[in-house]
Amino acid sequence: MASAETYRFRRALPNDLPMIRRWLRVPEVARWWGTPDEQIELIAEDVELAEIATLIVSYRNRPFAFAQHYDAHQWPQAHFEHLPENTRCIDTFIGIPDMMGCGHGKMLLKILIQMLIDRGSPMIAIDPDPANERAIRCYEAIGFMAHREYETSEGPCLLMTYTSGA
Repeated sequence: MASAETYRFRRALPNDLPMIRRWLRVPEVARWWGTPDEQIELIAEDVELAEIATLIVSYRNRPFAFAQHYDAHQWPQAHFEHLPENTRCIDTFIGIPDMMGCGHGKMLLKILIQMLIDRGSPMIAIDPDPANERAIRCYEAIGFMAHREYETSEGPCLLMTYTSGA
């Protein structure tokens, strides 16, 4: 695995939407993110919002992942209500199949978490589907703690948090 310097994060732009749409159609992504056409509509709206950071992640100048982060209290959800002020929530996926399962997810999350903590976030939250064992193992490996499962309007989720200094 390469060093953190080989990963780059940049703001997603409207002209990235065709690439993100292709990624959303990858079976492993669609399995956990849902209907690609619905998801690209939501992401297209998010790209335009200042309140949510939508990011394209590249490895050695090759775009391979999408990530977004937002304030836990900006879009109220019951499972985030009790989290501290300035907690950032992360959603992410790898859109290139040959880059899945080889450590890129852990590395991009470690870098993104450190960036958010450096900006003053006391806690980072992520809420995978409880059946997404691969993602949960990845999150636990980098220091996320699993809490409890919640039922949301989008289905079940497992609240996991990472606290600065973990």
